[in-house]
Amino acid sequence: MSVHNGVATTTRPASTGPSPSPGRLGTRIGWTWVLLSSLAIVAYAVVPYLTAALSDLAETGGGTAGLADHYATQSPVVVGGFYAHIVGGGVALALMPLQFVRMLRERAPKVHRWIGRVALVGLAVGAVGALVIAPFNSAGLVGLFGFGGLGMVWLYAGWRAYRAIRRGDVANHRAWMMRTFAVTYSAVTLRLWLFALIFAQIPFAGPDGFDFEAAFDNAYGVVPFLAWIPNLLVAEWLIRRRGLPSYRIAPPNARESVRAPRQTLDAAVSMNRV
Repeated sequence: MSVHNGVATTTRPASTGPSPSPGRLGTRIGWTWVLLSSLAIVAYAVVPYLTAALSDLAETGGGTAGLADHYATQSPVVVGGFYAHIVGGGVALALMPLQFVRMLRERAPKVHRWIGRVALVGLAVGAVGALVIAPFNSAGLVGLFGFGGLGMVWLYAGWRAYRAIRRGDVANHRAWMMRTFAVTYSAVTLRLWLFALIFAQIPFAGPDGFDFEAAFDNAYGVVPFLAWIPNLLVAEWLIRRRGLPSYRIAPPNARESVRAPRQTLDAAVSMNRV
């Protein structure tokens, strides 16, 4: 408190700027986790295949989840699809988190656009590679439909995101990019689900002890779907929460109410032509 010309006034401490709200702080923490986990999976699941041949990794036990053993004996077309998938997918996984940085979008839009283009090219290469190797995956029919469906949804979502921004539809572009990254992030959630499902089987180990290989096979039998379908559900929830265009199934009466004005308009046009 200070006195000026006989009037007592209260002196407030200088403001150091607005503190982040709990919601914004949670968003930053979540984005940091997404970025770091994405980069960790790129380092763990992509880099080894760029530093050694599949045959060498198969002999030394390198690579992830025994993939080197499985694909080292495949045809050159399948091996090419495998490399296209891990390299293209790795590029998309490493770059896409940067597309959700508002400061980058607002202050460096050209950088944002170029990162997006490179990420979508990586996505396209990775998705085509996924479709090539899906029939030859190590999870059988479950992997064929799970990983094959992932590849198709991945490619479709990326194409819709690109088409929306080319039309200048920013809202739909943002929504489709969220769906696109949800599928891309399956590279991370696949490993998380594997760990959780293997760990969940430990209490049910038989008298002979815990069989890791059997537990891994059990878990790998469901992750081709678990890796990406829950991600899409979470993305759709976030899209609706942010007020972006989302999928909504209209009831029959709502569809009829939409058709009625169109039919009335067509009738009016026809009357004017007579």
